[in-house]
Amino acid sequence: MSQGTLFDKVWDLHTVGSLTSGQAQLFIGLHLIHEVTSPQAFSMLADRNLPVLYPNRTIATVDHIVPTDNQARPFADGLAEEMMQVLEQSCQKHGIRFFNIGCGSQGIVHVIAPEQGLTQPGMTIACGDSHTSTHGAFGAIAFGIGTSQVRDVLASQTLALSKLKVRKIEVNGALRPGVYAKDVILHIIRSLGVKGGVGYAYEYAGTTFEQMRMEERMTVCNMAIEGGARCGYINPDHVTFDYLKGRDFAPQAADWEQAVNWWTSLRSDADAVYDDVIVFDAAEIAPTVTWGITPGQGIAIDQVVPTPESLPDSERAIAEEAYQYMDLIPGQKLQGTKVDVCFIGSCTNGRISDLREAAKFAQGRHVAAGIKAFVVPGSERVKQQAEAEGLDQIFLTAGFEWREPGCSMCLAMNPDKLAGRQLSASSSNRNFKGRQGSASGRTLLMSPAMVVAAAVTGQVTDVRELLN
Repeated sequence: MSQGTLFDKVWDLHTVGSLTSGQAQLFIGLHLIHEVTSPQAFSMLADRNLPVLYPNRTIATVDHIVPTDNQARPFADGLAEEMMQVLEQSCQKHGIRFFNIGCGSQGIVHVIAPEQGLTQPGMTIACGDSHTSTHGAFGAIAFGIGTSQVRDVLASQTLALSKLKVRKIEVNGALRPGVYAKDVILHIIRSLGVKGGVGYAYEYAGTTFEQMRMEERMTVCNMAIEGGARCGYINPDHVTFDYLKGRDFAPQAADWEQAVNWWTSLRSDADAVYDDVIVFDAAEIAPTVTWGITPGQGIAIDQVVPTPESLPDSERAIAEEAYQYMDLIPGQKLQGTKVDVCFIGSCTNGRISDLREAAKFAQGRHVAAGIKAFVVPGSERVKQQAEAEGLDQIFLTAGFEWREPGCSMCLAMNPDKLAGRQLSASSSNRNFKGRQGSASGRTLLMSPAMVVAAAVTGQVTDVRELLN
């Protein structure tokens, strides 16, 4: 088993008991909740007449079901309005801090916690959402959990978990122009498979990650779960500390230096032992696009859809299913495939740096005829910053819609949905069947820059063609 890694250190510091099941009882330092997985959990507490044990360690927001065009209350969707009301009432009853629409700090849960300094190195973090692994970018150990576990954390501030193995994924070198953090993580997932990380925590290391900004690191850790890993993290360093300093909930004044010293001590030891180590060369990573119905079915933009005989036996059945669902022929190029909808946003790529990079490619260009293209900021703060920089005007002039913050078409539990067999170029994280709101809708995952390239050309396009 691993020894001396950040995962081991944080796990040991937060283990408060050993259970007869062989699992550890792990203390959760920060619990993030939203309107989808918490109402049932609060109902379970009420059934047992239990309070929230540490309401100051729980933070709530709304993101999944909120409309991004018209946010007037009551919502047109009666179920969405009911979920909103339950969360509002539950937070008021239990004294939980709630970032509601219009407060200036509402947004996607995995965007608002980092931007406010709630997410910090060495924490254990849980949320009833798969992509909680995002927070590992700060050197935290962050788990997505189910509704019954949300109940457990509300009631006891602990989780029953089995310790994971630790795989070190090392990527070294500089990324080539037009290649982004999204391409790196899609490349890793296609290489190791969507089940390759089952039973593991992923430690992302190497000079490529060291050179990334915090928001790029969040993109990588966000999709650790798509590769089967329960969590993914990056050791905290000066990039982490520079990002956190001065944020709302970060340590202040004399507490700051003490915090930095402690955070630094949590880094994986130079002689740490890993259960597995895999190394990639950044120079070999190209703009990457998914072609199938899992995030692992991806190819470089200049490659062709794989043929069945080129795949391992274990992947051929899902490939055949993907060919049929996506209307693709093995051996064909994705480049030049017509798209219908182009979506920039989500907890993967809805931060201010994502919008800045996308705007570079939108400026001076226009969305192709017949294409629906829209940009959804990840939070109210991201929206405010983007508008202060004039990014909204760049997108609007280019023919994109500019929306209010929310999860939007990432999972379509709101009015933003594909219709029929529409094909979406999306900066989100999942391309499952029906993921974007239509039972027959199709999704191609790619970087925000690649989404813009698709929007302005009307087809899947290598963003490097737009660099000049």
